[in-house]
Amino acid sequence: MSKRLRKPVKKEKDFSDKIIKILSQSANKAFNYKQIGAKLEVDDTQSRNQIIKDLKILASQNKIIESEPGKYLIKAASKEYYEGKIDMTGRKTAYFVCAELEEDVFIPTNNLNHALDKDIVKVYVYNRRKGKRPEGEVIEVIERNKTDFVGVIDIQKNFSFVSTANPKMYTDIFIPKDKIGEAEQGDVVLVHIEDWPSRADSPFGKVIKVLGKPGEHDTEIHAILAEYGLPSEFPIEVETYAQKIDTSITEAEIANRRDMRDTLTFTIDPKDAKDFDDALSFKKLENGNYEIGIHIADVSYYLEEGTILDDEAYQRATSVYLVDRVVPMLPEVLSNFACSLRPQEEKYTFSAVFEISEKSEVINQWFGRTVIYSDQRFAYEEAQYIIETKDDTIPEEISITGSSYQVSPEIVSATLKLDELAKIFRRKRMQDGAISFDKVEVKFNLSEEGEPEGVYFKVSKDANHLIEEFMLLANKKVAEFIGKQKKTFIYRIHDEPNEDKLFAMQALIGKFGYKIDFKQGDVSKALNQLMADVNGKKEQNLIDTLAIRSMSKAKYSTDNIGHYGLAFDYYSHFTSPIRRYPDVMVHRLLQFYLDGAKSADEELYETKCLHCSTMEGLATNAERDSIKYMQVKYMQDHQDQEFLGVISGVTEWGIYVEIIENKCEGMVRIRDIKDDYYTFDEKQYALVGATSNQLLQLGDEIFVKVKNADLVKKQLDFNFLRRIGEPLK
Repeated sequence: MSKRLRKPVKKEKDFSDKIIKILSQSANKAFNYKQIGAKLEVDDTQSRNQIIKDLKILASQNKIIESEPGKYLIKAASKEYYEGKIDMTGRKTAYFVCAELEEDVFIPTNNLNHALDKDIVKVYVYNRRKGKRPEGEVIEVIERNKTDFVGVIDIQKNFSFVSTANPKMYTDIFIPKDKIGEAEQGDVVLVHIEDWPSRADSPFGKVIKVLGKPGEHDTEIHAILAEYGLPSEFPIEVETYAQKIDTSITEAEIANRRDMRDTLTFTIDPKDAKDFDDALSFKKLENGNYEIGIHIADVSYYLEEGTILDDEAYQRATSVYLVDRVVPMLPEVLSNFACSLRPQEEKYTFSAVFEISEKSEVINQWFGRTVIYSDQRFAYEEAQYIIETKDDTIPEEISITGSSYQVSPEIVSATLKLDELAKIFRRKRMQDGAISFDKVEVKFNLSEEGEPEGVYFKVSKDANHLIEEFMLLANKKVAEFIGKQKKTFIYRIHDEPNEDKLFAMQALIGKFGYKIDFKQGDVSKALNQLMADVNGKKEQNLIDTLAIRSMSKAKYSTDNIGHYGLAFDYYSHFTSPIRRYPDVMVHRLLQFYLDGAKSADEELYETKCLHCSTMEGLATNAERDSIKYMQVKYMQDHQDQEFLGVISGVTEWGIYVEIIENKCEGMVRIRDIKDDYYTFDEKQYALVGATSNQLLQLGDEIFVKVKNADLVKKQLDFNFLRRIGEPLK
């Protein structure tokens, strides 16, 4: 006998969330069930009855108010509504980040309602019961984070779409036929979103700039800058203004300054530097102490407030250092010439001059405007040679002049003494709890056409530390000098590390066999020990990166909370005004107070601090993207080569592998590992083979080969070859 089929029960619709959204979008307007039905585009009897039922339930739950019979309003200041920021994932979903909520709120794709990454939004939060992950829906986009995007245009007969390589941009941008401009099929373009109609799947935009063809070097570099809203050149009116500035050194201006032209002075910079921000002067005093001057380019003398040049410098806020070029904050006439402390030239500087004892104790200090004459320019490699050998003859192979030359005994002696004093300063900082992050920097040998021919690593040595310690001294003492007067100032602040991030890092580094004890309270000591333990190991770059990510980000603020990483109570940025606008503001404020002025407007300067911190973040992202781009470009030419790499990340979709010899990172997708069927084990942070039970886990060394190098997405895909120790197949 056949079983009688039961008719399936039709599930009732629940309109509660949609009703809340409609009422929230018109917070002061009352709606009846018919008006809500029209908004939801439903007119069948069952749906209308359900709307009436849901309205009564929401009113009984005190989420909405029946303002008059049959008409409903959203309840003001409902606890389910929050304002915050959208953090998109790469999978078309997002998290809502809000300071009022303990945990981030998951936003499914269909609840984003046109919100994009980093937008400020209003969200309705539901599923707040215990044991359930809170979810939410975007009710309103309050402020767009950005409206300009870089992508590749696909031109159809009557319209176009632009698709971006940004994994967090989950939609194409629709471009009407009349807004394509001069773009041709397949061009990389910069587009501006003009509108996003409520029923449209994609935002509407227009092409505002054609950047070139995908994969071409200049196109991709300009695309990186455009993606972060960074300029690639100066407006003609700014260049014209800069060219007209009087950059001559005059007797009248020298008379207003401390004249230090007769004091031994020299610069130490990277060998390819063009803008020299800082110089050191050295004089031995009769009492056995040393007078050491930290002389900084006096940019604020040339950069007058309220001019178009100053406005442009403020908007940029920082120079951007891409792999193959610098996008300067100031036009070249200032950055490379007038302000640059070039050898055998008189220059206006803003100086911090200290009397320092043999034990690196600061006995006296002086701050003010000076004029200097640089006797010598060194590259770090040349100064390092003097420190290591105590020899006065710079050999041809490291000389920036291209041939061997002799250094004066006075400069050799000064360099060696400055190195001694710097080492004492550094030792004291470490004892006070400073953290030493000497992260390896990836650098490229480039051809004349900008093609990467080789990869090398920049490592800080004694000469780098010498300059670093005296710059830190100047920054610290300037901040301390004003900070103790309780006047408005611009500080470089760094908060304590996030405890959750530290414990997350602890779990990861444990996979490499490291253990650090944060429970003793001395986090900086534990981190320094970790840095020493991993130094020179294959996993150093990865663990350095994990440690840095566990730290808070340094930023600019008028509210001084000290600098945790440096272990300073007072710290500012005084030493790089050619490339950082905050340093220009610090110079102006310092002179303002030296002239006896009262405290400046704190609110105004806090706004400027926020802008400078934001621009610094964008520049850092652009610099990082340019390195990724160059790594992908380099690997394109090495597709037939096997590389030994270390597994730097494990996810449910594959493993990330960092190549040991060049630090290039790419992904091996789980479907491309053919020797077994692998699944992700979250507890072991590993992929586990179903048949063999073999693990691919964080820190394992494996051989890989390039599968795909995508210049547009700046993405590397690898093929898994074998584990270390396994025979060739």
